[in-house]
Amino acid sequence: MPLTDMPLEDLRSYRPDVAEPSDFDEFWASTIAQSRTAASDPTLVAAETPITQLVVEDLTFSGFGGEPIRAWVTRPRSDAALPAVVEYIGYGGGRGIPGERLQWASAGYVHVLMDTRGQGSNWGSGGHTPDPHGSDGSTTGFMTRGILDKDQYYYRRVFTDAVLAVDAVRSLPFVDAARVSVTGASQGGGISLAAAALNQDVFAAMPDVPFLCHFRRSVELTPDNPYREIERYLAVHREAIEPVFETLSYFDGVNFARRLARPALFSVALMDGIVLPSSVFAAYNQVASPDAEIEVYSFNGHEGGQHAHWVRQVGWLGERLG
Repeated sequence: MPLTDMPLEDLRSYRPDVAEPSDFDEFWASTIAQSRTAASDPTLVAAETPITQLVVEDLTFSGFGGEPIRAWVTRPRSDAALPAVVEYIGYGGGRGIPGERLQWASAGYVHVLMDTRGQGSNWGSGGHTPDPHGSDGSTTGFMTRGILDKDQYYYRRVFTDAVLAVDAVRSLPFVDAARVSVTGASQGGGISLAAAALNQDVFAAMPDVPFLCHFRRSVELTPDNPYREIERYLAVHREAIEPVFETLSYFDGVNFARRLARPALFSVALMDGIVLPSSVFAAYNQVASPDAEIEVYSFNGHEGGQHAHWVRQVGWLGERLG
């Protein structure tokens, strides 16, 4: 695919006027507080896997409303408390089978791969966390589930799960609680951005080609799914345009970026037809932290930098951890 958006020099200064609700902070503070009150202690069980050189465990922790969320924990065999990386998954995927993702643990980190509730059946090896909430009529996928009400919208639950995942990981005895970072690609990048903005105990954030930013532009201009789910919904529900975008303003990565005060490393791909580069820069250019960088992959699509970018993340994070 050719370049999908504006020139890079324009992207670097792109700061659109993205709607921010007056009660944004109150909404999220109340949401997180309610779920923290309902939370119980996390549990760990050894995973069934042929892997012997790393420890692989099945983590269950309390997410939104105290509901159980699953994650794989993969870590070096060490008696020391290690830095951790919590990873969130791309759209439609699940945590898979134990031992599928070994890179972070092989680099000396406790790696926690959070399942995304209700997802896990579009690609990969499956997920293990249901989403026990219904919604009004929605299009295929997750983008429009509960979209007419911020309290019922699907990503309210997912973002809360992500915040409480950090809480749970910080409580684990083999984790250095002061050095828990978050990352993820695409949907996982958008989730990591929200988690780092909403949980002040996050050490650093590494959103990779992050989805869920600058909703209005993304819905109007992105040629590929998943944003087209919202387009199709609004093509039927013509009267719902403003209520839909009002709901989405509570979940827009640009508004989370304004509250991201931790070190941040973004990535963007200029030939991306799933996440417009302008939506990534709209968030990146608003990051509150003075320590923020963005890696640009000029001739890549939504795959971004792949393993090359992971190597960049490891070096960048290692510098900040000392």
